[in-house]
Amino acid sequence: MKTIITALDFSNAFPNVLDAALQMADLQDAILHIIHVLEPEPTYTAYGMTPEEFPAIQVFQNESQRRAEALLNDAVAKARTRVKDVRAELIIGSPLHSIIDYAQKHKADLIVIGTHCHGVVAALLIGSVAEGLVRKAMCPTLVIPCAP
Repeated sequence: MKTIITALDFSNAFPNVLDAALQMADLQDAILHIIHVLEPEPTYTAYGMTPEEFPAIQVFQNESQRRAEALLNDAVAKARTRVKDVRAELIIGSPLHSIIDYAQKHKADLIVIGTHCHGVVAALLIGSVAEGLVRKAMCPTLVIPCAP
């Protein structure tokens, strides 16, 4: 195993996901890619507005990106204490498709991702990135269960 990708969502489950990815990368002497996918800013045209008419969306998106960058930097700092080669990227896009595209582009040998404790109904309504990766990724996907 040469390339491991972990996609962190910064939920309560992310410390366990990062620890699992670090353990795998350390054991395999692999390159560890830490990524976070931020949903794109919603389209204003669906609401019949322009960005200037509803600036709160842009403010929220900018703050979300700032926080994600800070958390990603913290995760990278932690990872570099255990793994020699750590790379990171903040991606704007659809989580499932962005992770799959990133994994293919970097020829991932393994994807490490966590689950949420939403339950069956929420998974049916909003979908599950982890479940989608298990079905669609071109490499093995290690799914770390949510902490109780």
